[in-house]
Amino acid sequence: MSDQPQNKVLTPAHLTENSHLQPAIRAWKFFLNDQGKSPYTIKAFIGDLNLLDTFIPPDRTIGEITLKDLENFTHWLENERGVPCSPKSLSRRITSVKSFFGWLHDKAVVIINPAEKLIQRTVSSPLPSVLSHPEIRTALATADSFRKASPSDARPYTLFKLLLETAIKKGECRDIELNHLSVEDPEQAYVFIRYTNPRYRYKERKIPLSKEWIDAFNEYVAQYEPQERLFPWTARRLEYILEDITEAAGLSKRISFEMCRWTSVLTDLIDGVEPKKIRQKLGVSDIQFREIRRKLLRLSIKEGYDLREEENEDEE
Repeated sequence: MSDQPQNKVLTPAHLTENSHLQPAIRAWKFFLNDQGKSPYTIKAFIGDLNLLDTFIPPDRTIGEITLKDLENFTHWLENERGVPCSPKSLSRRITSVKSFFGWLHDKAVVIINPAEKLIQRTVSSPLPSVLSHPEIRTALATADSFRKASPSDARPYTLFKLLLETAIKKGECRDIELNHLSVEDPEQAYVFIRYTNPRYRYKERKIPLSKEWIDAFNEYVAQYEPQERLFPWTARRLEYILEDITEAAGLSKRISFEMCRWTSVLTDLIDGVEPKKIRQKLGVSDIQFREIRRKLLRLSIKEGYDLREEENEDEE
């Protein structure tokens, strides 16, 4: 039974070591919302903590929870709950627990952080495929050759160059409308990635566009005369255009939206763009970007650029 009123939004000032989990979880949810965390991150974190609440005895206060309790919780998730728990889910749930108790400790609600020594389970997912710098140059030159052919077609270059500059997803690309583009001033041009569903408004962002892209865009508009959407075709048709570039360039890798997205931000990282700006460009949360950045650092090593020292400097 909770030791606080159910209808009251709690803050750390209302919590003590004698509080139970549910009041503390509600206070943490309020904190996460106040920090502007994405709805998906908050939903996942709170769901993980609610699972912990079902495991911990109901009369146990947050100050009485120990490292052994949390280790037993992770064992229960893996072996005794009766519901499959993937390595990725387990890793996230441990992150949720560590973040929650770290917050309680930082706010001086608990004197000892029981999750401090809880062992994290890292999950190594396969690295995405990216284009090397020579492959980017070859693919761009090939896409540009379609513009110079007879008849001229600026569509492949306009699409491919846009993906390399913006790192947008397939659905985001498909949904771009002409009024989402600000191209009157080539020096200040950008695309506004928008979402009609209010739940995804946190993903909205403005991404700069180069003068080279604006030139190709103007050719493309003159050729195809789009009326509302930038690319008035299905997502599958846009994939075919990228495949046309792949085949014409003679690449062994199949160019895709996902490949362009990772290639774009890896290029940014190698060029010294601030991680915060890369995260904003991708439209992801801080939590999501941590894993993305780890993958980017591993990709940089694979491509011959070891940026781990720069990461350590950022942490300092």
